[in-house]
Amino acid sequence: MVTDTLPEGFTDFDMYVFGSLLLLGGVLGFVLNGVTVASFLCVRENRNPSSFLVVNLALADMILNVNGFLAGYATYLRHWPFGQQGCVYHGFHGMISVLASVSFMAAIAWDRYHQYCTRQKLFWSTTMVITAFIWVMAVFWASMPLLGWGVYDFEPMRTCCTLDYTRGDWNYISYMLTLMILYMTFPTYIFLTCYDAINRQFKRVHHHRFNTDIPFRVMWVCWGPYIVVCLYACLFDPEYIHPRIRMMFPVMAKMNPICNVVLYSYGNEFFRGGVWYYLTGQRVAEPTPQKSK
Repeated sequence: MVTDTLPEGFTDFDMYVFGSLLLLGGVLGFVLNGVTVASFLCVRENRNPSSFLVVNLALADMILNVNGFLAGYATYLRHWPFGQQGCVYHGFHGMISVLASVSFMAAIAWDRYHQYCTRQKLFWSTTMVITAFIWVMAVFWASMPLLGWGVYDFEPMRTCCTLDYTRGDWNYISYMLTLMILYMTFPTYIFLTCYDAINRQFKRVHHHRFNTDIPFRVMWVCWGPYIVVCLYACLFDPEYIHPRIRMMFPVMAKMNPICNVVLYSYGNEFFRGGVWYYLTGQRVAEPTPQKSK
């Protein structure tokens, strides 16, 4: 039954602000990532194994953009219009995109290490195996709550859905800690080791092609607060945190696709030339990593 009653802890202004951010982030991220996909399909120079990882990151983020747009739409309605089952699938849909997005960011870090440090090119066969593995594992782990390990339920505004961290039972704790190891600890290790090696290579050739600290920092600025709340819920009752604050963190996380497309597509010196050509018809020279002295 539809009700006009606002969720506990939220004002009408809160609903308008959160809804606007979700809608804006969803539309802007979808368009920007859509340009990335279109440039890959339409520009021959962009169709290479390394760029395929970037495009799959864009696809994963576009899924999250759709997820955020639906949440923004429901927030403007002041209720979730798709029922409890729709909430479950909304959470499942969002979880797939998050797990795939984090995995592709780690894969891109590993590929960049080889681009700049070992000068080894990625083969299509390797890329296809990595891509298939990432998507299959994302669907597998996101489906666990559908099978009873974890639960998808409403977020504090009750207009979007995610993993229910308010339960705090062993079912939630075991699932969350497993995801933390597989999709935060391991990718973080890849980020730190690969970008540190790239930074040392840049220092050797006295030419910094990009800021190697930014990808890791952006990921943790967007996802860190939400992860802290999820871990906090493993030990304490998250209901002690005000609903408005708890809602800020998933909204911040849903802005991550915009940051990703800027970093990995428009800020990628091996990809942005194709994007520029797709948008303007003007070609730019493709850079070549310098050898260490």
